Amino acid sequence: MRTFDFAPLHRATIGFDQIADLMDRALSADGSQQSYPPYNIEKTADDAYRISIAVAGFSENELSVEVKENALIVAAKKAEQETERSYMHRGIATRAFERRFTLADHIRVTGASHVDGMLHIELQREVPEALKPRRIAINGQLPETAEIEAKAVN
Repeated sequence: MRTFDFAPLHRATIGFDQIADLMDRALSADGSQQSYPPYNIEKTADDAYRISIAVAGFSENELSVEVKENALIVAAKKAEQETERSYMHRGIATRAFERRFTLADHIRVTGASHVDGMLHIELQREVPEALKPRRIAINGQLPETAEIEAKAVN
């Protein structure tokens, strides 16, 4: 596996720490990464997304969804059962898990629902007005203040 040195990026840029950290995490991820529980990420609209996680065997009060510092953390812990059960075959995994998703700037979690063994988490991109593109009107004349400044320089 290749390794990349991001030190030149840190020396030559300001404010791009998150991008370098994200690239470093993505490149350092190996094949033995956690695969339980399975999940889907779907784009439901131009600025809307849904994460669906298979959580069969967990009730709503055993699931936790939390947003902390641009990270979505989904965790589950099975409540202790009062009676011991004797299984002949146990194929449904109900082991505790914690799954983390890194959220981009301006992505907000708008809701979560638990239906038919699936946990659906709705996400929405909300770009602030200051960052949205805006059209600048083009005038045929310079503003008066620009003409006064030009005369003062000459």
